[in-house]
Amino acid sequence: MKHFIILLNILFVNISIAQDSTAIKSQVKHSIDELVDFVKIPNDALNADDIDSNLIWLRNKFNNRGFNTSILETENLPLFFAALPMDDSKPTILFYMHLDGQSVDAAKWDQPNPYETVLKSKDGDVWRTEAFEDLNDDINYDWRLFGRSTSDDKGPIVMFLNAIDLLKKNNVAIPFNVKVILDSEEEKSSKPLPEAVKQYRELLKADFLVINDGPVHASGKPTVIYGCRGITTLSLTTFGPIQPQHSGHYGNYAPNPGFQLTQLLANMKDKEGRVLIPGYYEGITLDDATKTVLKSVPDSDDLISEKLQFKTAEKVGAFYQEALQYPSLNIRGLGSGWIGERARTIVPATATAELDLRLVPESDGTRLKNLVKKYIANEGFYITDTMPTEQERMNHDKIAMIKEGSVTDAFRTDLNHSNGDFIVKVLQDKFQEDVVQIRIMGGTVPISPFINELKIPAFIVPMVNPDNNQHSPNENLKIGQIAYGIQTFYAILSTPLP
Repeated sequence: MKHFIILLNILFVNISIAQDSTAIKSQVKHSIDELVDFVKIPNDALNADDIDSNLIWLRNKFNNRGFNTSILETENLPLFFAALPMDDSKPTILFYMHLDGQSVDAAKWDQPNPYETVLKSKDGDVWRTEAFEDLNDDINYDWRLFGRSTSDDKGPIVMFLNAIDLLKKNNVAIPFNVKVILDSEEEKSSKPLPEAVKQYRELLKADFLVINDGPVHASGKPTVIYGCRGITTLSLTTFGPIQPQHSGHYGNYAPNPGFQLTQLLANMKDKEGRVLIPGYYEGITLDDATKTVLKSVPDSDDLISEKLQFKTAEKVGAFYQEALQYPSLNIRGLGSGWIGERARTIVPATATAELDLRLVPESDGTRLKNLVKKYIANEGFYITDTMPTEQERMNHDKIAMIKEGSVTDAFRTDLNHSNGDFIVKVLQDKFQEDVVQIRIMGGTVPISPFINELKIPAFIVPMVNPDNNQHSPNENLKIGQIAYGIQTFYAILSTPLP
């Protein structure tokens, strides 16, 4: 009899798992249909009309799920807000995602229209187009959806909506108040966000913030990230002759702005990639406990260098995760004269470097920009923020025009925070594997206004595949990640806080 009961229990568990798998696959199929419809609406952050069309779609979808929705006006493009009916006895989760996307260059995509989603499978190293009708009988979780914002960030929005559907189908009472804020300018630095969070502070009040942007760890394991680096930018231009000049006539005589600029840039770092500008890394210390957490992330420095095809990494940190704990100084673009088939025998008139500075909580973006400018001045350059006048040209041997970008601050939540422990345990219990915990990620999500104004902890719980080509041509979302995202949202929203 005892053995019979055990067999019945095993049979019951297997049936439950099968039913759960069937329900998830059905919801994944619905998610694919909904995502294809959503992606059809262009969402270029530089086009306000695009954003308006997306807001209409979102309002309909959230309203249909029982959310109260609002379009929150800002000094630029509006934010989208949604909330389920509130219960003062429950804690509140605020979810952040974004609805805008990077601009597209359709000529560089392997499909006619980046906003028309294409289903593909991989055959060796080749992607093969599949028919959406073939998903009706079964869903291959290795197949992918190619289209702009499938992964960044429309995919997670659709996963969230379909998790809500599944919770309702299963009559699960959500033990939280649920609020959602969707940014419409994340891809262009979210400049209105700090003032908007202040303006709508009461509406956005929550106990903690969950950000669903970016990819899971390269291992594919469930991932929780406790912070992200901030960013600011500098555009640096040096000057030679007022117009490009014949290099035969004026080479060796007219100063070359390309050499001025490259010499200036080269002296900002040592040969192993460490910034030499005094004070750049000031205030950053890593104790043994922190280093232990950093080393627990299942990275392989050898695999990273093999994937990116370089022999030796820079030495800012001893390994990849340690390097992310420091602010970076990056040349993101460099130009002077003409190159390639258009190259000309000239002394260029100008040379320009576009720099980005990734920030950590210990570093202040304005302070770091001032350190860079001070270094440039100490190298003998006259600094201006406008095109130099004739008088300035004649009075100074070396001129640098510097234009500054805005600052998006970094954030980092304590690794021992109870809400973080809650999310990690939920993921461990759901997927029965260790969760990758990352102290701070290299990219930037504009979350600091929420933390600074609302005084709440924030955690990034990414949903999409690490090789999704976000911001690039052929952006894609692995279908298996849709199932992962739905289950992750479902698990968090169905588990009470301890």
